[in-house]
Amino acid sequence: MSRFSWRHWSIRTRVLLATLTPVLYLFCSVVGYSYHSRVQETEDELRERARIVATALSESLEANVTAKNISGINLSINALAQSDRSIYRISVLDAQRREMSHVTSYHADRPQAHYLEVPIKKQLIWVSLVANPASAVTQQASAPLPNKTQAIGYVRVTMSPSVLQAKQRALFVIELGMAALGLLVSVGMAVQMAKSLTRPLNRAVQALREIRAGDYSAGVQVDTGGEIGELQASINSMAESLRLAKDELESKVAARTRDLEVSRNEALKADAEKRRLIQKVHAVVEQERKSIALEIHDELNAALIAARLDAQRIGQLAQSLPASAAQQEISAKAQAIHQVTRDLYANGRSLVRRLRPEVLDMLGLPGAVEEMLKHYNDVAEGCDFAMDYVGDFAALDSEVAISAYRIVQEALSNIIKHAQATHAQLHLQVTEQALQMEILDDGVGMPINVQSDGIGLTGMRERVYAFHGEISIANQAPRGVRIAVRLPLRAVAN
Repeated sequence: MSRFSWRHWSIRTRVLLATLTPVLYLFCSVVGYSYHSRVQETEDELRERARIVATALSESLEANVTAKNISGINLSINALAQSDRSIYRISVLDAQRREMSHVTSYHADRPQAHYLEVPIKKQLIWVSLVANPASAVTQQASAPLPNKTQAIGYVRVTMSPSVLQAKQRALFVIELGMAALGLLVSVGMAVQMAKSLTRPLNRAVQALREIRAGDYSAGVQVDTGGEIGELQASINSMAESLRLAKDELESKVAARTRDLEVSRNEALKADAEKRRLIQKVHAVVEQERKSIALEIHDELNAALIAARLDAQRIGQLAQSLPASAAQQEISAKAQAIHQVTRDLYANGRSLVRRLRPEVLDMLGLPGAVEEMLKHYNDVAEGCDFAMDYVGDFAALDSEVAISAYRIVQEALSNIIKHAQATHAQLHLQVTEQALQMEILDDGVGMPINVQSDGIGLTGMRERVYAFHGEISIANQAPRGVRIAVRLPLRAVAN
């Protein structure tokens, strides 16, 4: 787990975080909302003022624009520009959008990026001079009357946000100050709350450390209420209980030590018997495996061969029948039975080899191990298995040979499952005194913090100890594991 995980935080940090997180969130929310509302309010007010100014000018300048009275236009726009400090520029354009006049306010310092343009419209009155009403109706039906209004110019108003922003900024500063004051008050209260919680806890922790060091007279003053007060009282009660328990335990340990010495002597006597029993169990298991393997080989495999031949014969007979749906189904079923029996026969052969390797009886230990290595080289991708052996294995006792075979099998199986190795080497040597085996690999090694062996390693050890042998399993440099086994040939337990 990362050292920065919240599980490593102190109580003070957790209290401060739990208290200040919602306060900070509320502070940021209020400040953000206030800021955006002030900005939006400024934009809305500028937009509304620009619309009012442009509409008022478009209605009042109709006569001046029609008469092209520039002085009248200047008088109107100057008066309006000076009356509102938010106006940056007012421009009056003719129908072709050519500027007739403009005024720029000296109050504003910067314009908005956009402007508002409103047309100046002139009302038109159309009079029909046709004498004949019938022809007038015909003319009215054929050509509709033109629009009664005409744009004779445009008023373009550009606003400046400086004045309104200054006003809104002052209001925002006041709101920010009030929110900051509330935040500071909350922080102060959170810090004080954290101190009032951590001080008695620190005293309780210090008392627990003294108790852990063996000073059972240590205690803590109960100076607060609630759960912390109950904790302080519990620490005092625990210290007294531990002192009494220590005295009682010391007397029990002395008595138990004497009992353990007696039990140890009895266990040493029973150990030899246990080893002999384990050896007999292994021998019985191997004998039963051999018996099951023979039954599978002699009975089940023979029956499967007969079933396969019958299925093959059925298929041949079906081929001689006239072609029909039934003939095709019989052929397909016969082929399926033939395939199933072949697969069952192969599985039976594999099961026989696992129960009792035939090559162990025919070729001896080196030959059986070589067959095992060939199989592992075929199925284990990325790892190469090799072996060498020295000595005469012909006179090797069958029990020792099968135990050695099982030890090698378990070691190589562990390499495939866990080692992630690219190469494994097996050395076998037999002398008049002992059978020696060494299995090396270049894998990831064994974890140094393993508290106990797995079932496989325990079984290997028990097989070795049943023959009063020696086994060593350790990491080797620079990487990998080395397993060394020595099985005596003369000191086999009977």
